[in-house]
Amino acid sequence: MPRRCYAERVPRAFLIDTDTASDDAVALIMALRHPDVDVRAITIVAGNVPVAQAARNALYTAELCGADVPVFPGANRPLLREYRHAEWFHGKDGLGDHDYPAPRRAPEQTHAVDAIIETIRANPGITLVTLGPLTNVALAVSRAPDIVNGVGRCVIMGGAPCCEGNVTPAAEYNIWVDPEAARIVVRSGLPIELVGWHLCRGAAALNPADIEHVLSFGTPLARFAVECNSTAMAAYREQTGEIGISLPDPVAMSIALDPSICTSRSAHYLEIETTSELTRGMTVVDRLNVARNDRNRAVWSQALAGRKADICWTIDVARWKQLLWGSLAGCAGPQDPPSADGATCEVAAGGAPAPLG
Repeated sequence: MPRRCYAERVPRAFLIDTDTASDDAVALIMALRHPDVDVRAITIVAGNVPVAQAARNALYTAELCGADVPVFPGANRPLLREYRHAEWFHGKDGLGDHDYPAPRRAPEQTHAVDAIIETIRANPGITLVTLGPLTNVALAVSRAPDIVNGVGRCVIMGGAPCCEGNVTPAAEYNIWVDPEAARIVVRSGLPIELVGWHLCRGAAALNPADIEHVLSFGTPLARFAVECNSTAMAAYREQTGEIGISLPDPVAMSIALDPSICTSRSAHYLEIETTSELTRGMTVVDRLNVARNDRNRAVWSQALAGRKADICWTIDVARWKQLLWGSLAGCAGPQDPPSADGATCEVAAGGAPAPLG
């Protein structure tokens, strides 16, 4: 009988930069539990909570997933601005103030900026996913511009490219906190895929039925994902009037894991407002391709010298949620037991874990 050979799947290398709070934690679970992904490093930036707390949260989340990925603390304040946390949204500890125990591991001694540079150089083609302010990444590309060519994809959760922001009428929090860093990154030449805040709202948010569905899995990760977002759920309702759990970072991670979840995208020049306090941190997208016109060319000259960003406008809500369910129901890894409803799992086309009856 002829011998058959099967090619082994080589996991995709991911580098995740995060200000780990409640939705970041769920995004980390999605990446750490995915059978097609090897998270090489998690780097920490000040944002939702201070760096020390965010590192603690990342380590705790990694331990819940049984992962020993190294966690590197980084910038503890924006490049030029006063640091402004988001404890009002995520709780003082960033995880809804449920007194989770301290992680067993300690963060690494290497600074996150050095870790970003070293990890990209060691893993050509790596996927860089940013879930917080862009301070670490801006410092890294400024110190080592060559790393831009080593990044295969740079998926950024940030901005409000089509609509209102979540921290001001014009801006989304991650960009608003450190707009100078965001401007450096969007001008750096990185292959940016921008996943804006609007994509986690409406039908994409977890409604009460979705929350009950997640809890029905009966897994520790499912319970944690809902519980740690309790403060965020209340804050989101006060902010928007919508009842549910809004998960911007997991939506961005779903697109990093499976690009086809983004159903409408287009490439445009992108700029960040840094001089106006009214529109500080606004993500200005040249959607009508008028930046090269005579009346705009001078203002847009530096952006025009770089590369366009890929802007995601809409997502497949059902598939984003299916990917999340797989991560929380015990269906994201090849060694996992069947989920609570007795389903087993396999990796579907596109690398997304999908439950099978």
